[in-house]
Amino acid sequence: MSADLVIIGAGPAGMAAARVAAEGGLSVTLLDEQERAGGQIYRNVGAVAGRGWLGADYARGGALVQGLDHPGITHQPRATVWRIDARRGVIWLRDGQSHVSPAAHVLIATGAQERPVPFPGWTLPGLMPAGAAQILMKQSGMVPDEAILAGAGPLLYLVAAQMIAAGAPPVALVETPTAITHALPKLPRALFGLPTLIKGLGLIARIRAAGIPWYRGAADFRAETTEDGRIRFDFTTGKQSHSLTCGLLLTHLGVIPQSHLTRSMGLAHEYDAEQGAWRPTLDPWGQSSEPHVFVAGDGGGIGGAEAARAKGALAALAILHQAGKLDAAGRDRRAAPLRRALSRALSLRPFLYAAYSVPSAFLAPPDETIVCRCEEVTAGSIRKAACTGAEGLRLMRTSLRTGMGPCQGRMCETTVIGLIAEATDRPASTLGPGRIRTPVKPVTLAEIAALGPQPEETT
Repeated sequence: MSADLVIIGAGPAGMAAARVAAEGGLSVTLLDEQERAGGQIYRNVGAVAGRGWLGADYARGGALVQGLDHPGITHQPRATVWRIDARRGVIWLRDGQSHVSPAAHVLIATGAQERPVPFPGWTLPGLMPAGAAQILMKQSGMVPDEAILAGAGPLLYLVAAQMIAAGAPPVALVETPTAITHALPKLPRALFGLPTLIKGLGLIARIRAAGIPWYRGAADFRAETTEDGRIRFDFTTGKQSHSLTCGLLLTHLGVIPQSHLTRSMGLAHEYDAEQGAWRPTLDPWGQSSEPHVFVAGDGGGIGGAEAARAKGALAALAILHQAGKLDAAGRDRRAAPLRRALSRALSLRPFLYAAYSVPSAFLAPPDETIVCRCEEVTAGSIRKAACTGAEGLRLMRTSLRTGMGPCQGRMCETTVIGLIAEATDRPASTLGPGRIRTPVKPVTLAEIAALGPQPEETT
């Protein structure tokens, strides 16, 4: 299963890169965990019909999926990558059997993950991330019913508008404090992305027109299960307390790069203060600290679908040049319009980060909050351990096993960092990135053994 280029992730970045690379003469293997290409943003777009309420932006992903119909592209669905070995290639699992795909070049396009939104009660049944609910809408046509949307960020507006269009408007929109006035100095640059800004204002207008109750400046989130199995959601706005009841509570506070694969490889990473997360260190083409490994899309820094498409194509051009298929002049000429598109797509980001920053209460939640869902470790336990010597991620793992469960820290690491930073009065940028060991996804010993004898690693 060798290829010139192995791409991990069939979202907008991976699909765009696959087509450019294949047209340039490379053999491409595209690995993705889902049955159909599309990633999280365009999930299931090739098979969806009659769901116009998902919007025109979602439907545009169909062209990228069609672009995979090229003899140079081999799409491997249901493929879970659990290790990338610098010498042996990409190791992935499907249907209980592991495979090795050697490649001269690797492009990691695994996208983003939702930032955890921890507060007392967030682990109860009936609570889930808004992005997860949107996946169900795209994958299965399941529209949330009697739901409250809580948190901040443009995705909340999009999900609310989609629910309204589908005939199941949210019970309420509960928004944490925003800083639109503080973000105004960044608005001039954001105007380069005016079409996206107008779309966002259109979503807000649609929510207002639907008469959805909208609570602003919300804090002190708390959820409990009622006797009839519903969710009681308590919060405050200013000095006023509120208590709402719903069947489903959907939370969201933005997304962060999904970096487990890049960190497991030992690639260089840097702390992004605007995003409050670690991301791989990349050059303008997406090349990592390992020359033959590239990263594109939200996994290298949050930018959205259009930015991901441009980044994927740019990385493919750089790989074609590295492979001797494209000279530098041709690479740069084809890259020019992509860089303009990327600049437009990213122009709105500084404004959004300033306007929708994450409240400190969710970076370091109250003591009774369960932070590590896998090991059921509370925020209070983490604070206590940090104050008695566990002043880093590794020491915290040794002390409390945070990040050592099935999710390997995906749902708790950012909060653990926030709690250690608070308890020790240190910047979050000094507390990571945490070391990730392979396999980065659960795999059985039998599935590993199925690989057969492997060359012995030497130091």
